[in-house]
Amino acid sequence: MDFKRLLLLPVLGLSLLVNTGCPPVIIGAAAGVGVGAGTVAYVGGELKSTEDVSLHKAWGASQAAMGDLGFAITERRKDAFNAELNARGVEVKKIRIALKKISDTSTELRIRVGVFGDEAKSRQILQTIKQRL
Repeated sequence: MDFKRLLLLPVLGLSLLVNTGCPPVIIGAAAGVGVGAGTVAYVGGELKSTEDVSLHKAWGASQAAMGDLGFAITERRKDAFNAELNARGVEVKKIRIALKKISDTSTELRIRVGVFGDEAKSRQILQTIKQRL
């Protein structure tokens, strides 16, 4: 009886690890860049990136990128710590870019395209924003 219990514990532990239900995370970073700087992750339909720029600069680059890509900005909100930009395109129903001030020189960007997300278009938007930084 003790042998069965001893065997059951690792099986249950492994089962809990495998069945956590967490979505897969895809992470990429530029070579030579430290953790937290320039990291990109696509999780749950949203592309998240941390950039080494001020909130103000990221805000300007995000607005300019929407113009570069031909998206119409439908809503803008900004305060000292957060900013949000909503836009629409011909093929894309809704684009949301949320910015969060991490420090004076670091900003988190979150990009969601459509309701369920579109990784390829989100990455294209991020690349266009980075070109404007």
